[in-house]
Amino acid sequence: MLIGAALAGGSALNREVGSIDKGGATPDPLKVRVVKVVDGDTIRVRFVSGATGRVRYIGIDTPETQPRAGRSTCFAEEATRENERLVGGGEVSLRFDRDRMDRYDRLLAYVFAGDTFVNAALVSGGFARPLTVEPNSEFAERFSSLADAAKQAKRGLWAACSP
Repeated sequence: MLIGAALAGGSALNREVGSIDKGGATPDPLKVRVVKVVDGDTIRVRFVSGATGRVRYIGIDTPETQPRAGRSTCFAEEATRENERLVGGGEVSLRFDRDRMDRYDRLLAYVFAGDTFVNAALVSGGFARPLTVEPNSEFAERFSSLADAAKQAKRGLWAACSP
């Protein structure tokens, strides 16, 4: 299975997904339990072993929540609530692209809640914008098309926030 091989000196998350190498073919989806929705495009998950880690959704960006500053950017709370509705407390499957981790020690993934492709649902509903960071670009065209449709329909942040 995916869990098992440890990377020397890495974080708990690196050890947990140590058998997922950097680059190469995407392994079978990794099933995890969502323990917290951090914001519109980041969750904290629990692995089968009990370890936890943060997951950043690939290919999208949602407005930022800034709890320390006491304010959020336009539509941030709505994006967080929608992410909570889609994945909160449930089991999700993580699918990977080429880079597995970012510089903030977050696992990078496409997230699926049952049959719902969460990254795409957030863009389609107007809760997220496409954000392509190479080499993780498998769904870039799809996210761009969904964003164009959301803009034209003036859904979500496209209706609530000025450009």
